[in-house]
Amino acid sequence: MADGSAIEWTDATWNPVTGCTKISRGCDNCYAERFAERFRGVAGHPFSNGFDLTLRPERLHQPLRWRRPRMIFVNSMSDLFHKNVPDAFIDQVFATMEEADWHVFQVLSKRSSLMRDYLRRRYQDDEPPAHIWCGVSVEDAQAKGRIEQLRATPAGIRFLSIEPLIGAIGPVNLQGIDWVIVGGESGPGARPVHLDWVREVRDQCIAQGVAFFFKQWGGTRPKSGGRELDGRQWSEFPTLQAASG
Repeated sequence: MADGSAIEWTDATWNPVTGCTKISRGCDNCYAERFAERFRGVAGHPFSNGFDLTLRPERLHQPLRWRRPRMIFVNSMSDLFHKNVPDAFIDQVFATMEEADWHVFQVLSKRSSLMRDYLRRRYQDDEPPAHIWCGVSVEDAQAKGRIEQLRATPAGIRFLSIEPLIGAIGPVNLQGIDWVIVGGESGPGARPVHLDWVREVRDQCIAQGVAFFFKQWGGTRPKSGGRELDGRQWSEFPTLQAASG
């Protein structure tokens, strides 16, 4: 767990699972894999097994020890809803999040159908906790099906991470979505993001009354191109009062 984060839209990260496998074009230049694989074989290092999927039960209760409220990005180095993460382990992660209700937890997945199905089972008889936000990654128009699955997911806040944006998204229905984050790719071989692609998403957020956060243009380094879009920074966050039903 990192108390502090370079990710502009969160305060801290918590990784009860690390490692993952690629499932779509947005994964091609995965920053987490690139970081983790640098330490494969280094004895005693947390990533000595590289980016292999690894459960970290010793980290399950870390947020309970943080008394100051934070926004916490859950599994910045993995996907909680990877098919090889047992439901029993996901249960423990959610139990911690439910108990630590002074934080806001941001759960982001590309496995949108698995997340939807799990949360429908977990909250079939209850309202989902307002402090647990659930989102999906959408890198281009081919991945827009994840939005429909998110819309059917019970969550306090539903959000989209359109990062890395590697192609035009096109028209998008944001009904039931509370927040949209957009960012260009960074790192070696970063694919360029086009101004018109970003504007298209921003303008649809404005028209549909959805909070819009522009994270970065990307490039060789995450902050290479800065964060300004049309002369200003866009750093909107959702409010619980605005959460969709």
